[in-house]
Amino acid sequence: MATVFLALDRKHDRRVALKVLHPELAASLGPERFLREIRTAARLSHPHIIPLHDSGQADGLLYYVMPFIDGESLRDRLSREGRLAIGTAVAIARDVALALDHAHRQGIVHRDIKPENVMLQEDEALVADFGIAKAVESAGSDHLTATGVAVGTPAYMSPEQAAGEREPDGRSDVYSVGILLFEMLCGRAPFAGPSAQATIMKRFIEDAPPTRADRAEVPAELDRAVAKALAREPDERYQTAAQFAAALATSANSTASSGSTTAALPATPAEPEGKSIAVLPFVNMSTDPENEYFSDGIAEEIINALSAIRALRVAARTSSFAFKGRSEDIGGIGRQLRVTTVLEGSVRKSGQMLRVTAQLVDVAGGYQLWSSRYDRKLEDVFAIQDEIATNIVEALQVVLSPQEKRAIEQAPAADVQAYDYYLRGRQFLHQFRRAGLQFARRMFERAFEADPGYARAYAGAADCCSLLYMYWDASRANLEQAERWSLQALERGPNLADAHASRGLALTLTGNYEDAEHEFRQAIALNPKLFEAHYLYARALVQQGRVEEAVESYREAARVRPEDFQSGFLMDGLLRKLGRDAEADAAVREAVERVRRHVDLNPDDARAFYLGAGGLVRLGLRDEAQEWARRALAIDPADPSVLYNLACFEAVCGAHERAIDLLEQAVQHGFGNREWVENDPDFDILRDSPRYQALMQRM
Repeated sequence: MATVFLALDRKHDRRVALKVLHPELAASLGPERFLREIRTAARLSHPHIIPLHDSGQADGLLYYVMPFIDGESLRDRLSREGRLAIGTAVAIARDVALALDHAHRQGIVHRDIKPENVMLQEDEALVADFGIAKAVESAGSDHLTATGVAVGTPAYMSPEQAAGEREPDGRSDVYSVGILLFEMLCGRAPFAGPSAQATIMKRFIEDAPPTRADRAEVPAELDRAVAKALAREPDERYQTAAQFAAALATSANSTASSGSTTAALPATPAEPEGKSIAVLPFVNMSTDPENEYFSDGIAEEIINALSAIRALRVAARTSSFAFKGRSEDIGGIGRQLRVTTVLEGSVRKSGQMLRVTAQLVDVAGGYQLWSSRYDRKLEDVFAIQDEIATNIVEALQVVLSPQEKRAIEQAPAADVQAYDYYLRGRQFLHQFRRAGLQFARRMFERAFEADPGYARAYAGAADCCSLLYMYWDASRANLEQAERWSLQALERGPNLADAHASRGLALTLTGNYEDAEHEFRQAIALNPKLFEAHYLYARALVQQGRVEEAVESYREAARVRPEDFQSGFLMDGLLRKLGRDAEADAAVREAVERVRRHVDLNPDDARAFYLGAGGLVRLGLRDEAQEWARRALAIDPADPSVLYNLACFEAVCGAHERAIDLLEQAVQHGFGNREWVENDPDFDILRDSPRYQALMQRM
């Protein structure tokens, strides 16, 4: 339908892809119809959608402009490799499905999903040409333009699109992604004939062949997922692209119960070896020791910026900050955190002047990869953080996507005083205690009072209220503030993943699960490596009793944060509820290994001890489990979260009355999440107890 030129956008000094429609097609369309559809598609903003920069007409030619993607098309990859590794194929299909889900929610159906319209950068998929097929079809040409070019590509069309009997909806795109995935797995299309008409006819009279007939190592659940996407009737397919994406994550991991002899597969490609980093807390060199929050905050902001980069594994704050104040050599720290590079630095703040030093060290050789010193005004702190992150990326030779580059360069606030309050709030938010959260909330309030457009401050305040409601104070006031501030965060930061996750958590607490799910999916789309989005989404699914989906979300949370031990323990009961005991045992063993490493670095973390206690019981280490439970209670004996989780522990151990005692104490101290209690599998054995039933009536 078009000729594509590599062009230079001289206004912005950037290379672009300039697509010019064939003159005959442009004449049949007319500029108004074409540009109207292009304007609609230009609204789309998603990490797996190639955006539209511009469109127009010149000398009777219709054109549109897109970024130049320095990669290759999926067609190029398939032509070179024939078929792809199963994990890679699944990851690409999921990226495409998530892009389509975003478009479908805006009322836009692609209509021409094919390998030529999927670009790849480091196995990350980017979908092109939204709105083009609709623009052509809206010319009233009944699926054939005056030039004889089919709208849509026969090998990838859904039956209803090919028949032209109804307006294609999102399920038509799901079908096309199914064909795409089949081809990536098998190296050929599921339907083929000597002509376009013969190819189309086959999908009306034949079912798609199983992928396992061509490739025996394809997991059975993945084979079933492809078959469902390729159902002839739209009502028999996945009803949304998001459902298909979720099914792909499940099918790629859950091979133990599928009868497949292959090992479990990652839902997305594994992080590249050799590209990992730990950012240590920066040393406070100021004369005022209170400025510690500021030096810690700068290090945390760098962690957050680097964590959005898909090709880089970044040690979590809880792990790297465990070395605060400890005199250990970089090599030892790197080996304990399992990273190849370590960033360390210092901050001196004096009035409105700031000195920041930073150096990036190679763990294996001990040599310095990069270092710099910044003597700037306090208002330049955002630029300093951006430069440090950018220099790390360059030193490690990491290729950034446009979205990742924007994430690094995005200034967190417009006002330095607001940013100062925000950093104070973050310092206390991490303490995960009632008093700390209450103080953090006040700091976040001051931050957005100083800068009314500060989306992250609103999100932080909302999270404080949500956490207080969940664990300490289940008051109506906390719930209402969480909902109000999360909405304001979203209004001020519609492209901020943290704002969507914050909104999702608040909506979950109000019971608005449908909208909460949409917000969590948006957060994940904007930043697939945002741990909180995956983890909180899993908790929301648990509250709805959606056990299988919750397991996969917990699995994804553990994948994006390799230090996380919570997800493995929380998966345990869910997997056993599904009868997948072997997977549950594996999840617990991995979680225990992770939590042991964590408590070595964080010996005052009550949550690690009480969750670890439950895992140790599962492994038959009852004495050690009881010791860990005692340590958790000693750290914070009145904390409702500690009491609740020790109630879970006692229930698993068979001490049912003791479990109810602790659960009653947790509720007395403010625990009020009734839906979570009702769906917690640890309490299944207590459901018939009159004491348990009476407690539930009081909640």
